[in-house]
Amino acid sequence: MTDLPRVIALEHIHNLRDLGGYPTADGRRTRWRTLFRADGLHRLSGDDLEDVRALGLRTVVDLRSDRELAERGRFPVAEHPVSYHHVSLIDVTWDQEEATGLELDVAGFLLEKYLEILESGEHRLAELFQVLALPEALPAVFHCAAGKDRTGIVAALVLSALGVADDVVVADYALTGEAMVRMRRWAEATSPEMAEAFRTQPAAHLAAAPGAMAGVLGVLRDVHGSTRDYLRNVGVSNAVLFDLEDALLG
Repeated sequence: MTDLPRVIALEHIHNLRDLGGYPTADGRRTRWRTLFRADGLHRLSGDDLEDVRALGLRTVVDLRSDRELAERGRFPVAEHPVSYHHVSLIDVTWDQEEATGLELDVAGFLLEKYLEILESGEHRLAELFQVLALPEALPAVFHCAAGKDRTGIVAALVLSALGVADDVVVADYALTGEAMVRMRRWAEATSPEMAEAFRTQPAAHLAAAPGAMAGVLGVLRDVHGSTRDYLRNVGVSNAVLFDLEDALLG
């Protein structure tokens, strides 16, 4: 399949992206229109929903917290039936005061937070990989609120485990910087509440600093040997990893 648009352009969803087309160390590429990453899919409706319906999604993995689901809702399963899985990677969203008014290195702050997620969410990450490897699970999408931090970690783990080079994984993560600009413009035009939330968020909460994800991949290699070794250590079996390779690489 030739290269397809990576960003799925929608009106109310700003960071829905295809993880296809990335080269791996063994000469293969990730399959297009098979695995997606996204921001808040609870906003899907109307033409956006029809465009997403055309992707043929079978599985949605929601990485948000219980509170986020209660406040904002979830993927519209009634309008587009899918296998819906709630796999919350953090129980409480980040404290704004922790990153406000401090002399922070943004990449360093995000790296610290990402490593916390990897440590505290080990069994949840294992569950997520098992879900994606289920028969008939694909095409699938995983998402959080902005599609940046929790979603970025999962995308990096998947791509790295498949053999995609670190610089390519980091570049995929960094694309969210453009999505955050789209999201903020949309909020300013249509959602005063969300626009105000943007204005009051610390810069570190809105950034997609490439050094943060590069740091994560480096730590995984230094501590565990490789991303695949990390995943094995947290409970992802070789069978699951091989099934994902078969399904996601072409």
